[in-house]
Amino acid sequence: LAVNLPEADGEVAEAPAKMVEVVIDKQGTYSINGQALISQKLITLKQAIEKVSAGDKSLPFIITADASTPHEFVVRAMDAAGQLGFSRLSITSKQAK
Repeated sequence: LAVNLPEADGEVAEAPAKMVEVVIDKQGTYSINGQALISQKLITLKQAIEKVSAGDKSLPFIITADASTPHEFVVRAMDAAGQLGFSRLSITSKQAK
């Protein structure tokens, strides 16, 4: 999915070797570790996350959303992470100019 990241000030962090990355485009379409989902429903999102993580809740959970993504889709991804027990949550942004 193509995303235009929002800008933020802060340190640039290296991506971890193993993680769960949820990418959300501006239409609210989800992709988990590069695999596009067929539905925007919470249950579909949770099932895909469970499959990718193989139940490992210690993995970093990264949300990468387009700057124009409606807030509800980001909140849904955060809700899925919380319901599944992930605690290492971060949101991707790009360095402010």
